[in-house]
Amino acid sequence: MKDIFKYGYLFKQDYHIKNIQENAELVVYSMVCFFIPFLLGHPQLLVGTVVNASLILAALNLKSYKLLPIIMIPSLGVLTKGLIFGPFTIFLVYMIPFIWIGNAILVYCFKKLNLGLGLNRWFVLFIGSVLKAGFLFGVAYLLVKLSILPAVFLGAMGLLQVYTALLGGVLAFSVQGIKKRVLLVSDKKNP
Repeated sequence: MKDIFKYGYLFKQDYHIKNIQENAELVVYSMVCFFIPFLLGHPQLLVGTVVNASLILAALNLKSYKLLPIIMIPSLGVLTKGLIFGPFTIFLVYMIPFIWIGNAILVYCFKKLNLGLGLNRWFVLFIGSVLKAGFLFGVAYLLVKLSILPAVFLGAMGLLQVYTALLGGVLAFSVQGIKKRVLLVSDKKNP
């Protein structure tokens, strides 16, 4: 029972939403994360920005175990489509578990640091982006040095990850702000 309180931040939301809305958002974020490579195609900057926005929105709005699909689905969508890395997509299989961990780092930074400890979300975005990118680059670097991955992965798992996470945060904060305003307006209409 003591552990529940220790991880209580996993159950926090930016603002309260009903369970049905939370489940609907889970479905929407999951679909966006999986199908965005099919809809947008190759530009990793654009695909990564939308995926990171979905990860951050999920962190702000979903509770606990509902975060897992959002953390895992994006890399499966990219692997299924095979566009981002072209002929090197098969090598993505080696990175998938680490991409899941990188996504979890970003999500749990928001859960723990922003929602749990109340740190500024822009600061948390910066910290989470750097931690995620640093982790992914470190793993990619090791796998390249071990001749498991081609060097093309270093660029994709390095600074580009910081850019997509930061841009995704800007997009997510904008969407979250719009959602809050719409909710506030609908609450005023239905007291």
